Amino acid sequence: MSKTIKIRKGVDIKLVGEAEKAKSQINRPEIFAVKPTDFHNLTPKMVVREGDEVKAGTVLFYDKYNEAIKFTSPVSGEVAEIRRGEKRRILEVRILADKEPSAVDFGAGDPGSMSREQVVEKLLNSGLWTVIRQRPFSTIANPEDKPKSIFVSAVNTAPLGADLNFICQDHISELQTGLDAMAKLCDGPIHFQVSADPEKSKAFQGLKNVQLNKVSGPHPAGNVGVQIHELDPLNKGELIWYVTPSHLITIGRLFKEGKYNPACTVALVGSEVTEPKYFNTWYGAPVKPITAGRLKDGDIRIISGNVLTGEKIDNEGFVGFYHTEVSVIPEGHEPQFFLTEGWLSPGLHKFSLSHAFPSWLMPGKKYRLNTNLNGEERAFVVTGEMEKVFPFDIYPMQLVKSIMMNDIDMMEKLGIYEVDSEDFALCEFVCTSKIEIQRIVREGLDVIQKEFA
Repeated sequence: MSKTIKIRKGVDIKLVGEAEKAKSQINRPEIFAVKPTDFHNLTPKMVVREGDEVKAGTVLFYDKYNEAIKFTSPVSGEVAEIRRGEKRRILEVRILADKEPSAVDFGAGDPGSMSREQVVEKLLNSGLWTVIRQRPFSTIANPEDKPKSIFVSAVNTAPLGADLNFICQDHISELQTGLDAMAKLCDGPIHFQVSADPEKSKAFQGLKNVQLNKVSGPHPAGNVGVQIHELDPLNKGELIWYVTPSHLITIGRLFKEGKYNPACTVALVGSEVTEPKYFNTWYGAPVKPITAGRLKDGDIRIISGNVLTGEKIDNEGFVGFYHTEVSVIPEGHEPQFFLTEGWLSPGLHKFSLSHAFPSWLMPGKKYRLNTNLNGEERAFVVTGEMEKVFPFDIYPMQLVKSIMMNDIDMMEKLGIYEVDSEDFALCEFVCTSKIEIQRIVREGLDVIQKEFA
């Protein structure tokens, strides 16, 4: 039975540079990359070497601690470089793409007529099992487990977040096939969350094999963690899997075509973009063909993902595997004169949740915000600001403090199994102490995971 979720705690950060509802096709890049760093807690074990020839779907590496989970090439070509960082950690596997693409044939098939084991095997062999993640811990799901339910969030409330209804509207058949495959993996329901606004959820109304739930409210209403908390809360020892609509489309193509087709759509957004719009590209493609000639001059930051949880990259970098937007905003290196830009300025162009500036009287105003923290880390004090933007029935500051003290019992009592670092992005944004809360929460989850591995 469908349900309606109304989130009241949170905040929508309105920024300049929303993407126009138009798609552009870029030329197929010469170089692609698969980044092990996109997959948390992964220790890759290489299968290929530099100079090896690969096809789309050829295994590049696998998880050292779970050899069934394989990572495959998005394109055919030659392994050009295995880029390493400190302690020889693998950062990127770069592939020089062929002019004439070829792919491994995994065989087409209707997931509705297949067994669970057959669906799992196809996803593992193609490398598309990696799109399925689990809560708690937000790591790649273990194919030997069975979740109590599966969640799909088609609501993106993050600042300048890509419109998933617009991205998916031309691929509903593949999306439905992907959902049919997911239905084989779980005896429980598939919760598919859409916007309560009919115009933003029109494409998803005819989906089958799902419980279609409506979501309204400010960010982080679109976070899958918030939706799990409202619909099917997690307890210790329980598992929930989740996957994005874009990845479901890729899974659908695998079953329809029998091949790994890495086509996807990414939004280029932000105040420093001259033409914010959507681009048809591929997983593993570089960001440069998207940004070329479309960025303003000046000191800017390119972010794979949204401005709250994304990853800083340079113009030679690659879009993250789980990201649907590339955000570009100004860097905040320039000093601010206290009378015109600082704490004594009128602040008409400054965003504030505390009503410190009169801009709160203009609720529809969009802002050109930069990366300046406006301060440095200081004593962690109780302000009550976190609770205003944190819609969980959890005490956020107390949980963060228990993680900092490494108190595992207290972490469990305060609900760490229900959260992920992205759920604390707004807490970090409003924190007057400038504490890196997302990093702390991620470290706490890692401690819990190792404790009970």
